[in-house]
Formats: sequence, structure tokens, C-alpha cells
Amino acid sequence: MPTQPKIIVLDDDPTGSQTVHSCLLLTGWDVETLRLGLADASPIFFVLTNTRALPPEQAAQITTEVCRNLKRAIAAEQVQDFLVVSRSDSTLRGHYPIETDAIAAELGPFDAHFLVPAFFEGGRITRDSIHYLIINRVPTPVDQTEFARDSVFAYHHSYLPDYVEEKTQGRIAAGQVERFLLKEIRQGSRDRLLQLQNNQCGVVDAETQSDLNQFAQDVLAVAAQGKRFLFRSAASLLTALANLPPQAIAATEMSQYVRNGQPGAVIVGSHVKKTTEQLERLLQEPGLAGVEVEVSQLLGEADAGQLLAQTLAQVNQVHAEGKTPVVYTSRQELTFENTQTRLDFGASVSALLMDIVQGLPADIGFLISKGGITSNDVLSTGLALRTARLLGQILAGCSVVRTPPDHPRFPNLPVVLFPGNVGDADALATVYRRLCHQ
Repeated sequence: MPTQPKIIVLDDDPTGSQTVHSCLLLTGWDVETLRLGLADASPIFFVLTNTRALPPEQAAQITTEVCRNLKRAIAAEQVQDFLVVSRSDSTLRGHYPIETDAIAAELGPFDAHFLVPAFFEGGRITRDSIHYLIINRVPTPVDQTEFARDSVFAYHHSYLPDYVEEKTQGRIAAGQVERFLLKEIRQGSRDRLLQLQNNQCGVVDAETQSDLNQFAQDVLAVAAQGKRFLFRSAASLLTALANLPPQAIAATEMSQYVRNGQPGAVIVGSHVKKTTEQLERLLQEPGLAGVEVEVSQLLGEADAGQLLAQTLAQVNQVHAEGKTPVVYTSRQELTFENTQTRLDFGASVSALLMDIVQGLPADIGFLISKGGITSNDVLSTGLALRTARLLGQILAGCSVVRTPPDHPRFPNLPVVLFPGNVGDADALATVYRRLCHQ
């Protein structure tokens, strides 16, 4: 078996760690913080760049800055062997090829970069180079889902070579993309991997975790012979590359991390249909109460401070009654003149939510953060963490991290990072019940 390289994941929101455990999540990327990740005992660590929430120019700028600092940190820690993964959304939303181009410019040259969007915990598979989302047990090409109509990251193709051509605006033609199909992956693809050069683009099929485990073994073996690869992937590939043992605490036993058996708090920012279904189901559970934040008020001249004060008053009242407040943004779909206006409004909503997080009762037992961008902001801004230790998964695709024991307001607080588009209708309620040991 080849030696285990350090796996460096640039995560465009904080949910890419949703298949691993026991590693560090870094919310900053100065050289000293990156050195903490490189020196950590775990074979993998994550740099939470949150670039999916940013316009393209800023995403490129931050990715470049991270990579330049990484070069210095790698030299300082004398790391000889590493792999870089640009972790992004399994429904193909994100700044591709902007981020992989920036990584290649700073940390290259690479022999190839691979698109590996399969994410089994979220029902995403790739077959014959077509990426599918399994909806009610039916594989549906992702271009036929709501995700392809995303107001910022829309796309028109599920066939990955066509997706590459669309996103690179023809710089990489569909016919130039190397297709790694299921049959070849299952038989082994080392010889073919050895032939790749000049940052060749490849797309990778996978229907099961064992497919990616086999592909990762071949990649590591070939990398040990000197080939350099870059990955644009969802989370399931990380499981294969890191090859971690089972997590220490089972998903069903995560309630032991809850502080003093206290009720917690839930913050819901994601607006996708699945989140709304999960929220409706959660609000039927005993022991909690909904607190709706009417975010449309932020479009007008309304005072955000007044909205914050009203919300925190309701939160504290629910907490005083021994219940868990569920703070959620109003669900109606708002329309915007352009992408920048939408991103600016999203930033205003996030700022309000983070002020709410900072104002939560200090003795809450746990915190559930629903939505990728929301979760990133909870860690970096709401809780002002430099690093967080990932404990493991409480549900397939849903990570639990814990704040450090010296946190000034919420020491040792377990925080669930729950992506917007993961789980069935009952998933959010299931996580809540597990924390409450119901």
C-alpha cells in the first residue's frame, strides 16, 4: 500500500467534511493556521473558504491566497507528500473551473484534474459520465432538478463532459475530456492514470463507495510514482482517500456530547425545497418552538437591529420555557435584479443570523446549523472559531464539530453542520431526536 499523503481540502462551504471524522476544520488560512492542519495527526484537514457564497473574482482571489500561504506552510512543516482537493457541491453548483484554475496556477503543474461529484450519502451517483440525483428511488439527471436552475450557478448538462465544456466556455471541449467509466474503475485504472499529463480533465463514474475506494487506491499508487493530480469532488471521494477507521462515537450516541442535557438551538438558513420540508417536519416535534425571521424586511428601510432584538427576545423566551428555539428565515422566494444583488442580500441575511447566534443563551446544550453557507458563517463568524475538531457524523452527510474548551461563550458546544440538500423529509427531526436522546 502506498504511503498516505496529507489530504488538503479547500472546501467552498463547511459541509464537505460530511463523510469523515476526527480531523481539523480551519476557518482561517494564514500560514500559522495552515501549519496546524498540516501538523495534525489526521491524514486530512479542511480549509473552509466559503467561496460558494462569493462572486467569481473574490472566489479566485481567496483560492489563490490560500494556495500561496499553503506553499509557505508546506515548506515550513517539510511536508513531502500531499494531495489537493477542491471540494464542492455534489449537484454541480460552484465556481468551476475558477477554483481549480487558481489551484493549478499556484500549486501546479498537475498531470490531471478530475471531476468526481458522486456523493452516496446524499443520493448522487455517476454512471456513463452522467450525474444523477436519486429522487424517490429514481435516478434523475441533475440538469432536470432544481439545483440546475440555481440563480447563481445554473447549468444545462448532466453529462459531465458537456458540463465541463459549458463551464469552461469551450476551453475544454467535451471530446477532450477523459471518461473513467464504471467497468474500468472496477477493473483498475493505474495504467491509464500513468498516461495523463498537462492537467488533462477527467470525469469519474461511481455508484458505490467501493468504486471510489478502488479509484483512490489506484490514484495513491500512481501518485507514489510521481504523478500529480488535482480533484474537484464531493465528499465521498474524501472517505476513500483518507481511509479512516470508524468514528469513535456512533451516530445514535451523539447525545453524550450535549452540554448538561440542556435544550439547544436550531438555525435554518437554507432555502432549498428539501430544507423547507425538513423544517416543517421538525416543527412538529415536542420540546421546541419556531421563531420565524421575516428577512424581506431587510430589503426595505427596516432597522436590522430592531429585527435582531425582536428575534432574540423570542429565543430567550423559548429557552426560558425549557424548549429549543428553531430560528428560521421566512420561506417565500424573493426575486432580485441581478446576481450581485442576490449575493448582497444573502450577506445581509447571514449577518443577521450570525448576530442571533452570538446572542443565543450561553447555556444551550447544542446547536444545529442548517445550510452550507449558514454553517460556514456559524463557525467563522457566529462562534468566531479559528479551528474546530470534527467529531463525526450524526446522520449520513451531517457532521458534528465541537468548540474548544476555552471558547469565551460556548465552550465544548457540539455543533451540527447540516447541508441544505441532504437527507429525507425526517432527517432534521432525526438529528434533533438523537441529540435529545429520544
